[in-house]
Amino acid sequence: MIDTNVTVISKLPDVKTTIFSVMSGLAQQHNAINLAQGFPNFACDPNLVELAANYMRQGLNQYAPMAGVMALRERIAALVEDSYGTSYDPEHEITVTAGATEAIFCAITAIVKEGDEVIIIEPAYDSYIPAIQLCGGEPVCIALQYPDYSINWEGVTRLINQRTKAIIINSPHNPTGATLKPTDMARLEKILANNSDIFVISDEVYEHIIFDERRHESVARYPNLARRSFIVSSFGKTFHTTGWRIGYCLAPAALMAEFRKVHQYVAYSVPTPMQYALADYLVDLSPVRALSAFYQDKRDLFLSLIKGSRFKPLDCTGTFFQLMDYSAFSEEEDTELAIRLTKEFGVAAIPVSVFYRFPKQNNVLRFCFAKDDETLEKAAERLHKV
Repeated sequence: MIDTNVTVISKLPDVKTTIFSVMSGLAQQHNAINLAQGFPNFACDPNLVELAANYMRQGLNQYAPMAGVMALRERIAALVEDSYGTSYDPEHEITVTAGATEAIFCAITAIVKEGDEVIIIEPAYDSYIPAIQLCGGEPVCIALQYPDYSINWEGVTRLINQRTKAIIINSPHNPTGATLKPTDMARLEKILANNSDIFVISDEVYEHIIFDERRHESVARYPNLARRSFIVSSFGKTFHTTGWRIGYCLAPAALMAEFRKVHQYVAYSVPTPMQYALADYLVDLSPVRALSAFYQDKRDLFLSLIKGSRFKPLDCTGTFFQLMDYSAFSEEEDTELAIRLTKEFGVAAIPVSVFYRFPKQNNVLRFCFAKDDETLEKAAERLHKV
């Protein structure tokens, strides 16, 4: 080990190792079933793997264009138009990114300057706040209303001032599984109607995983919002390929030009053969259209398996996460119970309090049901013993 007396003044002094790494490491250490980190334990479509392998064998293994392979950007445009009836120009309004987290970082960095405020609705994905702080911005947080995790729009309105640069929304919502309704979008439109300088960053990575015959209220459906918005999505969630790290961003040309100024120095481009493979795969949109039903079956199976346990499920209308209220049997903080569940009962979950800037206790844990049926059955059997 190199000995040094150099002092590093951290730009992110409050940031620790992400809870996902902590709980996944603990699960591995105790041979627990990992329902913590949000990734499937089943394979993606073998046809998609074969498409990628074919492009590797063809020699398409060098840098892709900075904004993404045009064939994939064209397929993304077709997917968005099919899903929401909105047209985005593949040349100037779509960029392929190294996962959705990179896209979120680039969007924040493109617009946030020293002293700007960004409204975050909590609990929130943990990459938002560090990205804002690295830009010299200030996160301004407001909590969703427990237990339905609805947005307090009056509270949001009170937070807006001359320093407000953006608001980040997320639907379907991680970690709660809540989804925005048309009334929510109408409220957001009304709030921003007289605030022309405020941008929207819409995290929609679970857009194709929505349940109970609801529709996804993408910002792309709302022209007055879309014109000021960065929309972020992910093929990792849609096609069970989280390890490929391929996402994308949609934005009007003027916003996208600024986005690409950042993207070109963060990732520049993403793996070429995977982009060509996804472009070919998206010729047929039936796998995308079938995704909600697939995961609704997973959700319903998990709920049926957990029925009769001491956990109380909260409503989940999207994503592949199920929240469980444990207040009926424990007053432990959620971080303590998550660790005990892993060590004593062999099931790892994520404590929801860590998704708040200042931890907030509602006695709730998040379980990922993007697992094969056997894994869910084994996990439920163990949870019944709690």
